[in-house]
Amino acid sequence: MTTLNIGILAHVDAGKTSLTERLLFDAGSIDRLGSVDAGDTQTDTGAIERQRGITVRTAVAPFLVGDRQVNVIDTPGHPDFIAEVERALAVLDGAVLVLSAVEGVQPQTRVLMRTLRALRLPTLVFVNKIDRTGAREGGLLADIRRKLSPRVVALSEVRDAGSRRARAVPRALESAAVATELAEVLAEHDEGLLARLVDGDEPPSADEVRAALVAQTAAGLAHPLYFGSALTGQGVAALVEGVVGLLPTAPEPRAGEAARGTVFAIERDAGGEKVCYVRMRAGSPRRGQRVSLRRVGPDGGVVERAGRISALEVVRAAPKQPGAAGRGRGGGAYAMGGGDIARVWGLAEARVGDQLGDPATTGTGEPPVAAFRFPPPTLEAVAVPRESGQGPRLHAALTALADQDPLIGARTVPGQGTAVLLYGEVQKEVIAATLSREFGVEAEFEPSRVRCLERPVGRAEAYEGMGDREETLFWASVGLRVEPGEPGSGVSYRLGVELGSLPLAFHRAVESAVRDTLEQGVHGWPVTDCVVTLYRCGFNSVLSTAADFRGLTPLVLMRAVAGAGCRVYEPYHAFELELPRADLPAVLALLAARGAEVVESGPDTTVTGGAGTDAAGAGAWRVRGALPARAVDAVQRRLPGLTGGEVVWWSRPSGDRAVTGAVPRRARTDGDPLDRAAYLRHLSLRER
Repeated sequence: MTTLNIGILAHVDAGKTSLTERLLFDAGSIDRLGSVDAGDTQTDTGAIERQRGITVRTAVAPFLVGDRQVNVIDTPGHPDFIAEVERALAVLDGAVLVLSAVEGVQPQTRVLMRTLRALRLPTLVFVNKIDRTGAREGGLLADIRRKLSPRVVALSEVRDAGSRRARAVPRALESAAVATELAEVLAEHDEGLLARLVDGDEPPSADEVRAALVAQTAAGLAHPLYFGSALTGQGVAALVEGVVGLLPTAPEPRAGEAARGTVFAIERDAGGEKVCYVRMRAGSPRRGQRVSLRRVGPDGGVVERAGRISALEVVRAAPKQPGAAGRGRGGGAYAMGGGDIARVWGLAEARVGDQLGDPATTGTGEPPVAAFRFPPPTLEAVAVPRESGQGPRLHAALTALADQDPLIGARTVPGQGTAVLLYGEVQKEVIAATLSREFGVEAEFEPSRVRCLERPVGRAEAYEGMGDREETLFWASVGLRVEPGEPGSGVSYRLGVELGSLPLAFHRAVESAVRDTLEQGVHGWPVTDCVVTLYRCGFNSVLSTAADFRGLTPLVLMRAVAGAGCRVYEPYHAFELELPRADLPAVLALLAARGAEVVESGPDTTVTGGAGTDAAGAGAWRVRGALPARAVDAVQRRLPGLTGGEVVWWSRPSGDRAVTGAVPRRARTDGDPLDRAAYLRHLSLRER
């Protein structure tokens, strides 16, 4: 049996979860159709998903088509969960991008298609809701080609669009007119078709067009499009044919290959145990097997952890056959192959994005997925428990959620609560609801604020040794040098002394303290893109402990950081918007007032009518640029009123820039190593 992993992606409310439900029902994997409104769909299993009617976690649902298993990976549609979507893309063989025949191309649709095209991931397009009032066909198809990709190939058409009688009719490649139309799109990347069209003696045959379509779809160059309705089932059978006929399956495994796979999602089972969803690339792991978990660390280096599989369960669309090995939870293991997805227990150290492999082959497989491949969240909010005494429980719960989404992080803010990183307010509401329902912790979030970063601008050293002061508080000597690092390098820690100059535990204490301390720089923000070097050290063989080095390092380090000086950087979003020409002056004034930098502004020559034109019939105007993250929400709220709702807005995190003017500060903790007296009081209280 071959396996095909596909993702269902869409703007929120385009109907992707309903389409997943229809695929499972038509294939016989479920015996009744669930409803998003009723909250009983197969993939939205969480109470929060059922209540809100949106997908917030990646889910896997399998079905069979002949001798092929198709694993549908249902992903969130709301922009706040874009990182969840992008993580899922790393394990897909292909994707189905869903959009509504009524709303058409929406901002998130464009974001998703840009990502899919950049990855060259084979993608089919499904235009849903053809039975809804206001559904379009011809004008919508033109919009899709202008706004998503010019190489969209329509393989079906609609009859009676916008009514209950709406139906999707396949387009026969045997028709000379259809074959020629498709060949004109495919000829750009097929010299044989191009020559046939130029000669004009005989139109391309259906077989020639089909072969070119299969090849270009697999290469991510062409995007077959199907019309239909997940609600009525119209067009879904044709879509399934396209999925199994046009999307490439995972390569067949080679005998004897070591286990290798990618952790793309994590959840907790009913007993609270961590369960990893692993897409296997090769090999067949077994219960009791030791595996390595590799990821890219904050400094760009590879972090490796070990784990032992206590149980596993291969995702299967049908019950196991008599005589087959037991499901992993029962003590056996399925024979797995490349492309299979398994639920794996026992890997307590695993995080989303880890590469799983046999320790004997570590370093010979794929490089681990970088945690910072995805734009980091730009907002930060502090969560505090409603009931006193639940702070540790709240922190543990948020740490568990950070396993499922590493980008949210979870750091303790002494005396305040636990801070998490966020993409938006909806994500914060979902986290709060999850804490209540799944962990039994009621939490309140302080207002979100933009998270800035600090980078050193110079080079400085600081040293403090035993006996340098009248009272020796730390039996340790530490000298640290701070200097700027390469952009995007994070925090790099280096040894400028011999490894044997300190016991290994003391070296680890210094490095750990360096990384923890740099969570708050001179202005209170995390320090990044810097190199910290231990250039001098010493210890007392009788009295020194690792705690001495952990206690002294922050004092020395922050003196060096302050000496080097830090510049604060605030996050920015890249944005693009389309609007009527008449509204351009008011919108440009708004952008300028909010600190935006416009890099391109001009008529959208691809839009000549229909959606995107103003009332006077003038073409739409396109504006691109960068905007401080702190201003994004305010701009988004104002745009509909300035344009009468005739605006399409797209934005996402795109790096940061140095702050000009007043420097924003973040409140520091009580144990501030920049204030020696306050820091020592903090240590004294902590020891008590």
